[in-house]
Amino acid sequence: MTTQAFTGVATPTRTLLDEPHHDGSALFAPDGTPALGDEVTVRVRVPKGAGVRDVRLRTVRDGEPRLLPARRDGGDEHEDWYAADLVVHHPVTSYRFFLDVPGGYRWLDGRGVHDREVPDAASFRLTTHAPAPGWLRDGLAYQVFPDRFARSAAAAGRDAPAWAAPAGWDDEPAGSGPLAGTQLFGGDLDGVVDHLDHLEALGVRTLYLTPVFPGRSNHRYDASTFDHVDPLLGGDAAYARLARAVHARGMRLMGDVTTNHTGAGHEWFLAARADAAAPERDLYLWEDGGPDVVPPGDGPGADGYVGWLGHGSLPKLDWAAEETWRRMVTGEDAVVARYLREPFALDGWRVDVANMTGRRGSADRAHAVARALRARILAERPDGALVAEHFHDASGDLAGDGWHANMNYAGFTRPAWSWLVPDGSDVPFLDLPVPVPRRPAASMVETMREVAALVPWRVTATQWNMLGSHDTPRLRSIVGSPDLVEVAATLLFTYPGAPVVFAGDEVGATGTNGEHARTTMAWDQSAGGGPRWDPATLEVYRRLSALRSSSGALRDGGLRWAAVHDDAVAYLRETPGERVLVVLARAPWPGVRLPGHLLAAGAAPEVLYGGLGVRATADGLEVAGDGPGVAVVRLA
Repeated sequence: MTTQAFTGVATPTRTLLDEPHHDGSALFAPDGTPALGDEVTVRVRVPKGAGVRDVRLRTVRDGEPRLLPARRDGGDEHEDWYAADLVVHHPVTSYRFFLDVPGGYRWLDGRGVHDREVPDAASFRLTTHAPAPGWLRDGLAYQVFPDRFARSAAAAGRDAPAWAAPAGWDDEPAGSGPLAGTQLFGGDLDGVVDHLDHLEALGVRTLYLTPVFPGRSNHRYDASTFDHVDPLLGGDAAYARLARAVHARGMRLMGDVTTNHTGAGHEWFLAARADAAAPERDLYLWEDGGPDVVPPGDGPGADGYVGWLGHGSLPKLDWAAEETWRRMVTGEDAVVARYLREPFALDGWRVDVANMTGRRGSADRAHAVARALRARILAERPDGALVAEHFHDASGDLAGDGWHANMNYAGFTRPAWSWLVPDGSDVPFLDLPVPVPRRPAASMVETMREVAALVPWRVTATQWNMLGSHDTPRLRSIVGSPDLVEVAATLLFTYPGAPVVFAGDEVGATGTNGEHARTTMAWDQSAGGGPRWDPATLEVYRRLSALRSSSGALRDGGLRWAAVHDDAVAYLRETPGERVLVVLARAPWPGVRLPGHLLAAGAAPEVLYGGLGVRATADGLEVAGDGPGVAVVRLA
């Protein structure tokens, strides 16, 4: 697919099924993890109409490009399959396909087919690094911000700390100013236990909680200790109760840890400032100048220290220090290891500000930290998981040997928002000083393909895809209408990777920025609905979650883009045993006719979800041009 500049003029529907295709799924690459030196077979699908006369595999081995022969490996009157043998000569072995066509040649890489020379950055990748545990993408992951999810009966008996501004459960969260970090609504961990039935009915398989350590804020990313759970949340005993209850339902529980910084009230930092000779002094970065340096204060250790983005409340850890490694990762009672053991038995960690951990100026220990975190997690739990937070392009950190996956803002959230937002939106576009822009589907597809092409397929297949989080505006505030929420949710549950839902999105929660979006759950409205609880949206999420769980193609299949119009897209999710067509329309569009051979012989389209018309005719599969709307249809 070639890049098209958006001119504001409607473009015709483009069908893509006449282009050769390859991805890293089981139809095209072997299952399992190869070892260095293994020879593996990779396959490519070539439609008859593509005019391809010969296929070769191109790889760069020991710094030198090589073209290797490919052989015919099946096919029918509609398409040919080619296979080539590839030696896994590097921990991440890259390759693309050379296509001999009349008048020249074309290249096929992770972004599509090109009639020009292309760099190697988007080549396909095989990796010798073990994949993420299967459970990480088996079902829905659900994010809970503990202060805003639910209060247990015990919550009323706890006194608010001095930093907090107590709030009523139905109060509106502050979107800015001091209250954004200090409003305390009183949610706790036993409150989460009380509502696990809601999660189970939604199809949640992984529960991810933002930090539970004490701090001086409602978000707790400014930990004052890693030694125990915040008493405001019920303490260690409540965390253990939650872990037991989650695991008893067959779900997984993931924690949230800050490896980049602590809070300025952390016991380590207080010791470091009180005594320049204290061992804790080595844990932090200290300097005299720079845009992120907090000026010196008072006391024996009065030096300037480095704060995350210059914030005085978040002093940055120094990963050049052995003491940091020992306390956070390598020591017997290291932070990341301790909570993986009973009585908590966390199944893994999401790491805050992973993109900045170990990085400052010319120092870059981020990859070493990620590899060490993964090794320690797997030593404690062989099926443990490690997920990073990067708000931007994380491809340089996702070779597969450190982070198992990333919160996929760059390759999913940003492009999805840009396609689904209506004209005239004033919702801020994450970290940019502009509203979310409205763009055609071609822009969304190009971005998704480009980002996915920069990492191994097994990373793409496990990425945490989100339509919002505790750091973003709410989906409902971005797209406005319930119809477009359904289009967005269908994309979320049918796109490769793990769907992640921020608590409240499934009932239509609103919020115009990250802080304002941290709204409470209106449990008192859950029986009959209300302004803060939309039963129809909840049913959409429940049905889509169940659908994904029931379909191997939606969980594990490859991705083949079928058609792109400004206002609609269609794509196929495929395994060796199943083919599912997904159609998403943000508005009325002309519709499209797809090849009839996509449908299994003698079969009829089986509508799994949605109301857009897809019917078999003598001329092919006719997809109706209604919208907004969706269709998820099993073809084989």
